[in-house]
Amino acid sequence: MRATASILHLDLDAFFAAVEQRDKPSLRGKPVIVGGVGGRGVVSTASYEARRFGVRSAMSMAEARSRCPHAAVLSGRFDAYRAASHVVMDRLRELSPRVQPLSLDEAFVDLAAADDFDPDSVEETVAELRADIERLTDGLTCSVGVASSKFLAKIASELNKPDGHFIVAPGSEQQLLAPMRVSAIPGVGPATTERLRRLGAETVEQLRALSLDELSGSLGNASGRSLYQLARGQDDREVESHREAKSVSVEDTFPVDIADRGELEAVTDALARTVARRLRAAGQSGRTITLKIRRHDFETHTRSTTLAAPTDHPRTITDTAMALLRAADVTGGLRLLGVGVSGLTDWVQDDLFTPESPVEEDPPPPRHSLRSRAAASWSPGMDVHHAEHGDGWVWGSGLGRVTVRFETRETPAGPILTFAADDPALSLAGPAAAGTVET
Repeated sequence: MRATASILHLDLDAFFAAVEQRDKPSLRGKPVIVGGVGGRGVVSTASYEARRFGVRSAMSMAEARSRCPHAAVLSGRFDAYRAASHVVMDRLRELSPRVQPLSLDEAFVDLAAADDFDPDSVEETVAELRADIERLTDGLTCSVGVASSKFLAKIASELNKPDGHFIVAPGSEQQLLAPMRVSAIPGVGPATTERLRRLGAETVEQLRALSLDELSGSLGNASGRSLYQLARGQDDREVESHREAKSVSVEDTFPVDIADRGELEAVTDALARTVARRLRAAGQSGRTITLKIRRHDFETHTRSTTLAAPTDHPRTITDTAMALLRAADVTGGLRLLGVGVSGLTDWVQDDLFTPESPVEEDPPPPRHSLRSRAAASWSPGMDVHHAEHGDGWVWGSGLGRVTVRFETRETPAGPILTFAADDPALSLAGPAAAGTVET
């Protein structure tokens, strides 16, 4: 435990949904749900307007729709989310050289690692940070907690959500935790909560009354010891600014199952080249190429090949992934396809006898695949461009038609027009035009 409140936890509020509301003026102030839009979909993020109806993350999309039938249900645009995340993470790195991203919308910052850290100015630092993030991201808000440990900082960031902050004064940690439900402790889910209830502990204060032996006997040594310490606010974990990536991968979840091998090969090619491009951008290479498939019945399988030496070469990665696809059974169709490279290193030693081919830094999309998929199902929320009407996003689709709302972040809510799904004047834009959607 530190003597100062110098570990900051930041969480962007309803991040995916907030980006959609920012970029789609007609959705601002209205319920928005982001996630899988098919019959097997689950909620990734819900706006606060949708949460008032009981919609929450990890809920089935079918239940979310029944709870909030008037919500806009969108499939997600991960390039837009990554772009906003980069802006936020860059701003955090101006605060301190030690930043630990946990996801696109969440990170820890070690304020004390900065040369000019002043424990007496934390309040002003946080207020300035929150204002800057809202300005730099064109309106996204965040919740911030600052405390003497990572555990307490994360707890604190939840206390004034959304768009607020809380600073835990050193020495007040146990007093703050005492009245909280045990479920407030990260990692304490319904099963652990029930076990603790049987031991007579429903609040953190009651949890503290249990001995280490009692907790270890009921939860196991590791979990028992961890809860014993966290109930007392004890957490000495450091902010880790350099966590090495173990793999680079891209996945594509299809709006309708795909059984055509030609179309699957086109998607595999696009995925493999995207992975290669990201490896080169990161200055890395890898030896193990993995193909991930999810069948129509939701069974998920992976196939891998380990090369003699690490590579970042697009042709090598593509050819290997194609060979893995040819060996896979796609009978009945696939609902997800992914390509990944692991066994990463920062050096490359391709086979000297591998034929070189031009590196396509921005490879063209698989045209026949995208056209047939777009004609089958335009995904709600995706960015599109019409040759006559300009930029917009998919409002809905079905029965061979697609409805588009023409508006962008910079333009006001525009008209809603319907076109044939294969209208040559209508094309995918943004992340969809690259042929991949990350999940």
